[in-house]
Amino acid sequence: METATPVEREAVRAILLTPQHEVLLLRVRPPAAPPFWITPGGGLEPGEGVEACLRRELREEVGLERFTLGPLIWRRQHTFNWLGRRIRQREQYYVVETERFAARMSDPVEAKTVDQLRWWSSAELHETRECLTPLSLAKIVASFVRDGAPAGELEVEMLID
Repeated sequence: METATPVEREAVRAILLTPQHEVLLLRVRPPAAPPFWITPGGGLEPGEGVEACLRRELREEVGLERFTLGPLIWRRQHTFNWLGRRIRQREQYYVVETERFAARMSDPVEAKTVDQLRWWSSAELHETRECLTPLSLAKIVASFVRDGAPAGELEVEMLID
């Protein structure tokens, strides 16, 4: 049963970007809903900073231990249903430039819904008919590759499912 008042959640995500402009995504297969692809990351724990959260999440979700946190390039607020709860999640997307590596999931909880980790080329991001999250991920990546990090205050994309 869904609650009337959404659970508030702060999250950070990494757009892992190789020198060849490939992006690592995770395919989520939620119960009783179509699959979708997301960037690695997750919810901030109490008292945890952005970089500490991404270090924990990238280690657990894709096995990346060493990296330099890049710029914040996208923000959104997404309200959705997940496992019987209504969630309002505020997300920040940071670039992490990295060489391609063999990604591996080590979080047993995440492994219940994530069934694939895959590197995507820029062309594949633009051409796919599969659901990417955020929906404009191909444009976000292309804009960063072309122009670098956006200057000034970032607008917040609002999405309600």
